[in-house]
Amino acid sequence: MQEIIHYSLHFLAPGLLSYIFFREQFLKAWAIMLLTMLMDIDHLLATPVFDPHRCSIGFHPLHSFWAIGIYLLMFIWRPLRIPATGFLFHIFTDFQDCLWIFSKCATCFKESELYLVFGSWF
Repeated sequence: MQEIIHYSLHFLAPGLLSYIFFREQFLKAWAIMLLTMLMDIDHLLATPVFDPHRCSIGFHPLHSFWAIGIYLLMFIWRPLRIPATGFLFHIFTDFQDCLWIFSKCATCFKESELYLVFGSWF
């Protein structure tokens, strides 16, 4: 179930966001947001490439807190708003996935970069 929700949010939800917020260029916006999925190429730098207990946020370079700050700055400049929306929604989707992982693995949270930021909030 986690995978279905995760990939639906990655591929279908950007279509809904595009339709709601960028209706005049709906298909173009959706295509751009789908292209932001290429940020997952940074997973290839990790060993192992896939770890079902690893939270992407803060671990991979394009999922780092610095990168998230850049995506937020991109959102301010109108010509970059569509890709910024895609990047930020990608991060939101991965954050949701991290919460799902942490609900099953308490030590996974304590070993993640999110623990350094949110610590006792969760």
